[in-house]
Parts: sequence; C-alpha cells; structure tokens
Amino acid sequence: MIKESIKRKLVITTFALIIFLVTMSFPKTEEKIKNESFSYETGQNTSIYLIDKSSYVARTSLLVDGTSTIEEAKNILSILTIGEKYSSYLPSFFEAVIPKGTKVLAIDLQEKTLKINFSKEFLSIPKGYEEKLIECIVYSLTELDEVEGVIIFVDGNLLKTVPNTSILLPPLLTREIGINKTYHVDSIKNVMKTTIYYIAKENDYTYYVPVTLLENNEKEKIEVIIEHLKSMPHEKTNLISYLNASTQLSNYEILESQVLLSFSPLLYEGLASDEILEEVKYAISLSMKDSLNVKDVIFVN
Repeated sequence: MIKESIKRKLVITTFALIIFLVTMSFPKTEEKIKNESFSYETGQNTSIYLIDKSSYVARTSLLVDGTSTIEEAKNILSILTIGEKYSSYLPSFFEAVIPKGTKVLAIDLQEKTLKINFSKEFLSIPKGYEEKLIECIVYSLTELDEVEGVIIFVDGNLLKTVPNTSILLPPLLTREIGINKTYHVDSIKNVMKTTIYYIAKENDYTYYVPVTLLENNEKEKIEVIIEHLKSMPHEKTNLISYLNASTQLSNYEILESQVLLSFSPLLYEGLASDEILEEVKYAISLSMKDSLNVKDVIFVN
C-alpha cells in the first residue's frame, strides 16, 4: 500500500511539473501588454502641444513615461508622431503632427539644449502645418525642466528654415519663436510680443490655447495681457476668456522669478463656480509665465 501511494504521488508530481514547464514555454503576451500599459500609466503628467479641431496648437496634459529627460523627450516625440504607439492615447479631438514614418536618428541633451536628428520623412509635412510642426515640438519639449531650447537636424543637416518654406529659423529654437501667431503691426517701432492663453472646450474637456500677439504697443506686458484676457479673444473662434471685463489690476510687482498680482474684487464677480475661477487664474498664470519668463505667479488679496 505504501509503495502504491508513493508511486501515485510521484506520477502526480511529475505530471504537474510537465504542465508547469509547458505553460512557461508559451510567450506571456497578456503580461507584456499589462506591463507596457502599467509603465505608461505610472509616468509624470506633462504638458503636450497638439493640433485641435480648429487647427490651433493646443496645450493639454498627458502621462509621459521615462526615468530620464532623454527618455521623456523620446516619448513626447512618439506622442507627437502620427502612427506611433503613444499617439493612440490622444483624445479624439487632438491630432499628432510629426509626419508618419519619421524616426529619431539621434538625440542628445547638453546644458539644457536638446539636439534632435530626424529622418528625412520629417520634411513631408502637409501644407499649412509647417510652422505648427515646429511649435508643437519646441513648446512640448521645453515643458521639461531640463530643456530650455531645441536644435533640429534632418538627416544630419541643421534645419535652417521652416520645412518647405523660406521662413528662416534661428539655430536654437526656444519659446521666443511664438505660437499660433497673429499680427497687428502698422510700424516696426514698439513691436510687443505677448503670449495669451485662452480656454477652449470640447464637450466636458477643458484645455488651453496659447496665441502669440505681435502688435504696436508701449504699455507694460502685464497690463497688455490682462486687457486681452478681458476682451473677446478672436471673432469666429472657440476660444474663451472668463475674465470679467470690469476687472481692474490694482497693483503688481515683477521680481526676479516671480510676479505678484493684486486685482479688484471684480475678478471674482460673475464667476459661476470655483472651477471657472481656477481656469481664470490658470490662464493668467500661463500667460504671465510665457510672456515674462517667470516661474511663479502669485495672486495677492
């Protein structure tokens, strides 16, 4: 009886071992998919600039994976590239802009300057999207703390003009290039450049659209930003500003890396909810940071 019991246990153990080894020999497709998804979902929230339904370069926030600035930059470029795996995470009303098939041949970061060498497919950008292509790349990558400027090469050659145009580009691309640019210039004197962040909505989704205004103006940039946010952004657009037209900027102070703002109580009047108030403050802050190159905007009561 004891011998029979031992035999039975050996058979069961052997059979179980065979099943285990056979199971282990199959590729773990489901596990790989789960791990890849998990890796993406544990990334950092980063602002990405994409094309919206109105053909604006728009700012939204997505999770970007990466343990280094180089890895984050590569994943941002993947999100911006049509047909790449991360572009499938985009909301339906945003689209990527880097032409399909474009490869990053090399990427390097030195002294907060990111050098990128794209394959020749980069130049196959459709007409009307040439400047948007550069704006999406530069504004997205300079959201990274360690990146202040971008140098673009195509097949090893420095990109000197906006693709397929005669518009000259500086060797080092920063936010100084502007975004969604509009011009109201009558003279070459006193030309001011400010970037205003407006609110846009798609169903229940809220995002921000920066517009760089070039105009003849002698006022302080802070005052110009508030004036534009108090007025209608543009006719026949979906851009919104909830800032009360009667709001007065009672005082402000520009420090080394901060701006202190004090408003009249009218800033809060007519706002239906705390959420809208936060959107107003956020639009003001983003506009001040880009236009004045400061890190913090503080609202003082």
